[in-house]
Amino acid sequence: MYVVLFDIDGTLISTGGAGGAALMGAFRDTFSIGDPRPVKFSGRTDRAISGDLFQLHGLANNEENWGRLRDGYLERLPGELARRSGKVLPGIESLLDTLTSRSDVSMGLLTGNLPDGARIKLEHYGLFHFFPFGAFGEQHEKRDDVARDALQLVQRRLADRTPQRDRIWVIGDTPFDVQCARAIGCRALAVATGIHERDELALSEPDLLLEDLGAPDPWLQQLPSQ
Repeated sequence: MYVVLFDIDGTLISTGGAGGAALMGAFRDTFSIGDPRPVKFSGRTDRAISGDLFQLHGLANNEENWGRLRDGYLERLPGELARRSGKVLPGIESLLDTLTSRSDVSMGLLTGNLPDGARIKLEHYGLFHFFPFGAFGEQHEKRDDVARDALQLVQRRLADRTPQRDRIWVIGDTPFDVQCARAIGCRALAVATGIHERDELALSEPDLLLEDLGAPDPWLQQLPSQ
């Protein structure tokens, strides 16, 4: 058995900035802040991004404010996705079909997105049905903690069929994806389909680095059929 845990933004899809626009728009309108200061998004959890926004603008990082921002974001997200020229990234649909056809592969999500945010994005691009489980960034500011949740989910779902850690892969487009794979002792495939250059990704020392997943054979060879 193999387990493959996918990041979403920059790995499976490009939304054309829909997620960031929805979050910043919700922050602006919910808290009446005309020009919110920018924060870093790449590879981070939605909870961590929101925490940075609260800190930068002198707002309490508490459950009430987080809930208001979360609800505003989820309300805006479908419209932002519809307005922007996003896409499924190269090779993704074919790869997901290939992995789904294998009885020895279990696929899930390991993402900084909110659960509903992940669902809305992946439903928009017709990919949500590929992923029966996932670990998300609603509770955790650190992506490593999301990875620990993902591993616990795998262990609960597969029980005595849970593979050794070298048969669990995290696939993502940022150094944070590689880092969180290492936090749970698993393997990492980095793809240069996000904002991080290939050389930067190489410095994070993934087990394998590809330009994209349009030609995944070098990675699939690491998953020989049982």
